[in-house]
Amino acid sequence: MTKKELRTAYKKLRQQLSQNDIEEKSLAIANKILSLPIWEQTYFHVFLPIEAHKEINTEFILHLLSGKDKEIVVSKSDFETRNMEHFLLTDNTKFETNDYGIPEPQNGLEVPSSKIDVVFVPLLAFDISGNRVGYGKGFYDKFLSECRPGTIKIGLSFFPAVDAVHDVFESDIKLDYCVTPDEVYAF
Repeated sequence: MTKKELRTAYKKLRQQLSQNDIEEKSLAIANKILSLPIWEQTYFHVFLPIEAHKEINTEFILHLLSGKDKEIVVSKSDFETRNMEHFLLTDNTKFETNDYGIPEPQNGLEVPSSKIDVVFVPLLAFDISGNRVGYGKGFYDKFLSECRPGTIKIGLSFFPAVDAVHDVFESDIKLDYCVTPDEVYAF
């Protein structure tokens, strides 16, 4: 399937999930993350979910990272430039929800992309080769291209992999892992 076809199909699948489904699947994903070989890393980038799009609730992951004394980084997006700024999450971080329904930090200590060790990547679908399909705005491909080559990229999905995304571009950045409620895919 093409990215456009996958976006349409997986947005529909997500809309069929109940709030209870989202919570249960999000918790299962967080539990699967515990098995990944990432815990010696320090700086972890976590996306905050767009609830209207029924994205994975990353609160469980935030609790895991906090419990392991990891440095948590969250982003603010500029929709004109397609750039993301990254900030250290602290007790003093203030959030506002932007026009797209994304909770964003309004203040804090900025963290350069080059310092981030692990990125949890939002997506709609992914394939067995580690190609991801997002919303098509290019924010994460741009951000991931700014990270160090060794940065670990972990997709999070409610659904299993598809066989192939047919219209992958050279600029698309592959995942290292993708975690679903039932499986951890390593690429």
